[in-house]
Amino acid sequence: MIRSTVVRSAVLILVLSLAAAAALHAVAQQPGLRRVSMIVTNGTVVTMDPARRILTPGAVAIDGHTIVAVGSPSEIAAAFAAGDVIDASGSVVLPGLVNTHTHAPMVMYRGLADDLALMDWLQKYIFPAEAKTVSPEMVRVGTRLAALEMIESGTTTFADMYYFEEEVGRATRAAGLRGVLGETIIGFAVADAKTPADSLKRTEAFLQEFAGDELIIPVPAPHSMYTVDGPSLVAARKLADKYGVPMLIHLAETADEVDIAKAKFKLTPAGYLDSIGVLGPTVVAAHCVWLDEADTAILKRNGVKISHNPESNMKLASGTAPVTRYLKDGLTVSLGTDGAASNNDLDMFEAMRQAAMLHKLATKDPQAVPAQTALEMATLGGARALGLEKKIGSLEAGKRADLIVVSMKGARQTPMYNPVSHLVYVAHGDDVQTTVVNGRVLMRDRKVLTLDEASVLADARALSVKVREAVR
Repeated sequence: MIRSTVVRSAVLILVLSLAAAAALHAVAQQPGLRRVSMIVTNGTVVTMDPARRILTPGAVAIDGHTIVAVGSPSEIAAAFAAGDVIDASGSVVLPGLVNTHTHAPMVMYRGLADDLALMDWLQKYIFPAEAKTVSPEMVRVGTRLAALEMIESGTTTFADMYYFEEEVGRATRAAGLRGVLGETIIGFAVADAKTPADSLKRTEAFLQEFAGDELIIPVPAPHSMYTVDGPSLVAARKLADKYGVPMLIHLAETADEVDIAKAKFKLTPAGYLDSIGVLGPTVVAAHCVWLDEADTAILKRNGVKISHNPESNMKLASGTAPVTRYLKDGLTVSLGTDGAASNNDLDMFEAMRQAAMLHKLATKDPQAVPAQTALEMATLGGARALGLEKKIGSLEAGKRADLIVVSMKGARQTPMYNPVSHLVYVAHGDDVQTTVVNGRVLMRDRKVLTLDEASVLADARALSVKVREAVR
């Protein structure tokens, strides 16, 4: 009796499975329906397209790594069929977030040294810690941890600056994230190079290894004008030009940096970089806290892109960047978290919220950085900063399928009158339910699919013991 019941159940399951497959095949074969790889439907779709359309509800059709259509659920259902349909009911669908400045492996120094000014933080704690602990293993383990955090919190593209950047590239590609990754060039001996000349050689090898990669753009990343000599800065820029890639650099992060530049060169940091021909439209300058109006004019004339890092700047008491001036003058302003050692997380929702609120307070103007502007900095503004606006940053046909699904079902998100307001002022990174990069689902319903979470966390915890012992 038991055996016959089991047999009947198995037969029933087989019949139902065959029926479902047949129904799916029938839908795909309906006249006029184009078969695509994925449809995300029934959510509120914040497109960030030129019209800044918000579709309530909306749907996105994806084929391979490309968005093929954005419209209402009925429009998409009438034209497309897919084997993978993600129901985004009760959620907001938007372009993946773009973090334009971080140091991914530095998640391993999260909380190691807090409540300090930048120069003390760097010179007394971070540089010594790095001298003792940075290795290919540390970079690999740290990047995997950072990638897990970014996937879970909706970042789909990030710009990075660190050592052994080839390890960052390999781990990032394996995790499925998109990265503009910079090999650090700095003026003193570090873990992967004894001199700037060594760093430049490593940088070119890195550029060659990842040339033409679909997800990884390798770039030079001279640390700053106060840690890299002029000839090395110029050489880094020439490498960027030779390979047709951006260049990443810290700029005017603190008042101390301005004092150093004026004492040494009789110029501001921006003025000095301009004088040696380093600035240009492919340069992404992180922080830009201490730029006067003449400096702003220099950046505008050269087409330099800005990565604003409000949380790190506040935590290190570096100052408040004059972002409203940059926006008024038409500069491209994007958002970064900086490394988790000085933030202390990689949550771009927090970066958006702090950017919007900080400048309201600083200017005493509630319209200084509206929610729409903060969201733009984290999506299309980030894409523009990295030279990727034709590929990512908005949900439009022909662009890469980088998108996230953010739940708005909880008490904290109820009621929702304005999805953009909720994304900036209410949402947290852990509200992200699904993350898609290049048409590949990296996380579905909070389950990361491209990384073994338990293994990533175990490796990071084991390495943290070595870090703690090294800096005692």
